[in-house]
Amino acid sequence: MEDRKMTVTEAARHFADLVNRTYYKGESTVLIRSGEPVAKLVPLGGSSMLGLDFAAKWRSIRHLDPAEADAFADEVEDAREKLDMPASAWD
Repeated sequence: MEDRKMTVTEAARHFADLVNRTYYKGESTVLIRSGEPVAKLVPLGGSSMLGLDFAAKWRSIRHLDPAEADAFADEVEDAREKLDMPASAWD
């Protein structure tokens, strides 16, 4: 997705909306002053998205076929068997 571009003045006028679009929709915005980019507003890790956006994104990604899923499950099980679990502080 390409970054939105917005003047600093426009960003100041619509700051709350800009922050909401960054947080909820994961949009990045480049702020422009005198025709030059001066800053970029980006979502921090763990941003949220609307359910409809998540569903659309989920449909668009490549999913494992059954053979790949089985191979992945086998690799996870092998890794678990080799993993030394730390002693529980609760025991």
